[in-house]
Amino acid sequence: MPALTPKAAAALIHTYRDTLAAVERAGASNEGATRAAFGALLEAWAKPAGLTLLAEQTVEGTRNRPIRLDGQLLNELRLTHGIWEAKDSGDDLEREITRKIAAGYPLKNTLFENTRRAVLYQDGRVAFAADLTDAAAVTRLLDSFIAYSPAQISEFRRALAQFRSDIPDLARALTELIDAAQRDNAKFRAALAGFLAHCRAALNPQTSPAEVADMLKQHILTERIFRAIFANPDFVRRNAVAAELEQMVDALTSQAFSRDAFYKKLDYFYRPLEDAARTIEDYAEKQALLNTLYEQFFQAYSTRAADTHGIVYTPPAIVRWMVQSVQQALAAEFGLALASPGVHIIDPCVGTGTFVMELLARLPGHALPAKYAAELHANEVLLLPYYIAAQNIEHAYFARTGSYAPFPGICFADTLDLAEPRQNDQYVMFTPPNSERVEAQKAAPIRVIIGNPPYNVGQESENDNNKNRKHKTVDARIAATYAKASRASNKNALSDTYVKFFRWATDRLGDRDGIVCFVSNNSFLEQIAFDGMRRHLLDDFTHIYTFDLGGNVRKNPKLSGSKHNAFGIQVGVAITLLIRNRQGAAPARRLEYTRVDEFWTRQQKLEYLEQKADYTQIDWQPLTPDARGTWITAGLEADFDSFLPLGSKEGKAGIDGETIFKTYGRGVATSRDDWAYDFHADELERKVRLLIETYNAEVDRWARRGSEVTAVDDFVLNDDKRIKWSRDLKLDLQRGHHAVFDQSKIRRSLYRPFCRQYLFFDRILNEEVYVMPSIFPTPESEQENEVICLTDLASEKPFMTLMTNCIADLHLVGAGSGTQCFPFYTYAEDGTGRRENITDWALARCQAHYGDPAISKRDLF
Repeated sequence: MPALTPKAAAALIHTYRDTLAAVERAGASNEGATRAAFGALLEAWAKPAGLTLLAEQTVEGTRNRPIRLDGQLLNELRLTHGIWEAKDSGDDLEREITRKIAAGYPLKNTLFENTRRAVLYQDGRVAFAADLTDAAAVTRLLDSFIAYSPAQISEFRRALAQFRSDIPDLARALTELIDAAQRDNAKFRAALAGFLAHCRAALNPQTSPAEVADMLKQHILTERIFRAIFANPDFVRRNAVAAELEQMVDALTSQAFSRDAFYKKLDYFYRPLEDAARTIEDYAEKQALLNTLYEQFFQAYSTRAADTHGIVYTPPAIVRWMVQSVQQALAAEFGLALASPGVHIIDPCVGTGTFVMELLARLPGHALPAKYAAELHANEVLLLPYYIAAQNIEHAYFARTGSYAPFPGICFADTLDLAEPRQNDQYVMFTPPNSERVEAQKAAPIRVIIGNPPYNVGQESENDNNKNRKHKTVDARIAATYAKASRASNKNALSDTYVKFFRWATDRLGDRDGIVCFVSNNSFLEQIAFDGMRRHLLDDFTHIYTFDLGGNVRKNPKLSGSKHNAFGIQVGVAITLLIRNRQGAAPARRLEYTRVDEFWTRQQKLEYLEQKADYTQIDWQPLTPDARGTWITAGLEADFDSFLPLGSKEGKAGIDGETIFKTYGRGVATSRDDWAYDFHADELERKVRLLIETYNAEVDRWARRGSEVTAVDDFVLNDDKRIKWSRDLKLDLQRGHHAVFDQSKIRRSLYRPFCRQYLFFDRILNEEVYVMPSIFPTPESEQENEVICLTDLASEKPFMTLMTNCIADLHLVGAGSGTQCFPFYTYAEDGTGRRENITDWALARCQAHYGDPAISKRDLF
């Protein structure tokens, strides 16, 4: 494990002593004042080893009770590497250690200190004691603390790394077994067909045989891991969905001497993982290992599922803050608690069960059985996390009560599908027991909705063949509300999955007062496409609290997702608490907002949430939305609406409104810029001919498919080196439209401001051409319109001043040394329509402005 150099270690100890001395000179000696100094020392010492120090963490102790830690060191698997406990300078350290051990502090690798002495426990006994005034002793102490690694954890880490690298081979091995069984085993073929029918009826009508095979692989993986790690072979019998899948596994292995004999080919992959896992006794470590395995599996093998469903682990600090905030809101607004009878709670996208486990931990023992049996609900649409959630939740209940009971509130279902009306009386959600759970959940008067919905606006490329699934009822509700109330032209962002969950959650409360608390993408806070959503949220709820955790790497490239984002991802994150309380007189609507510093690290954000235990401890900023549905108005000019628009839909239609231009458009949307644009006409021709050749071949192949019913997404060639698909191009393929190369379609285009390129201007290979054919119908018209005439604005002196300033302020990168692209403007000094060429004027102005007489017309154009 990487260690500090002696020079760096000495510098850190020197800084620690100086900081501690300064604190003590100020008269502070209590734990709260002094522990920051040792915390900074420990954090810096742990960093080279890839360990993260989190302060003020709550974990389950050895007495099955929650304990509060001063500091917890986590490794790259998010497992606890060590625990740090600070005491006052004047405390009797030995007596305090005895008290902590009695309270349930684990002693695998725990460091106790009081700024004078430190004692390090490892594997249940004292491993090292140090005088903290002795630099050499401090070095040995911290090195021992950081270097600790139980043999079983090290072995598991090695096995896990090997497992991830082996996942592709493991998948191929499982695929070979399944393919062979499909060929040779009639019993398995029948079971597979029945299971596919279940999936299409209950989960997704578009489920493919390949996706069913993936589910079977996940089941086989999970079943073996559960047996090895959790010693719970009964899980597959007790769980309704697992029992159904077991029937398919029985059919799969029916022609082998035994299941173990059938699986023998896979032992090479599983044995190291299983052997290492059997040596781990602590359930919290087992749970963390299983969560890590879950993420590793999807990231290495099922990346499409990870992208579509947002496979990401919710940090415990966020989970605790949200659950505690809901608890406080229930008490403040309704005089209720999480444990109150009749308060039904649902996590609609439960993942591995983190939120439900936190709820179970907070419920008082007397209320736990009734709440667990009937008033806690959860859904999951992916098989592997569904299994893990059920296992984790059931174990959490067992740990609290001492008795096992299956969790009846978890359903294997797509939550957004549950908004759809029932088709007939035979409608079954996968299995009869699962259907019964779904029907019980649909009938429940949900009062609280909490969780981490997936955020994914859609596939980045049509070639990915990984679209978000359509949900007819929820999509229609978004169209009738969020989209209808929006003034945006492009509303694609409203198809993001997390937006669907906000819409679903609002509708799921129905006419009841209640609470929704989601951690999600923060794009809805400011983007124009969400103006209608923001309006409706204010109409649908009486109180809105939004905690903006920032971290949008795409918006601010100076940020790092792994360092500054609370989830370690690229998009911004926000926690939103929505409260609907219409009791009594007409309530005053409240919109509150807060954000943390943009450059706070992930650790700082999570520690802040630990310090501010719930929403009542936050210093909120009241927001007053403007007429455009903008919530965050700081820095915006209030007179924007008074400006004369460049163009408008009303002006375009000749209905109403004064605008500068009557006709306007979005230009050309190719959906394949890399293929349709180029700086060189001959290179563009080469690319387009290859694209057309590939596309036309696919058109012909589609026409020859005969009577076979095939989804176009599964049919087409997805090769980024030969073709770039889009929605309309696939529609043209299905209509039998061939593309044709024509030299006259290679046109000059302003690809970006000041950047000319060649464009292949074609109605098939360009996704949308909008009104451009009416503006530039022929290549000759481009030459005629090379000059953009602003005659009708010539008499407007403010406009002329603006034009002059714009040209004077141009920043020509590399002026004088390379070709630059610059639009060619003309204007008339009066309203007669007379044109005056300003090229020479612009050239002289730019030469003078940049002090470079070498700037030429070539540089301008």
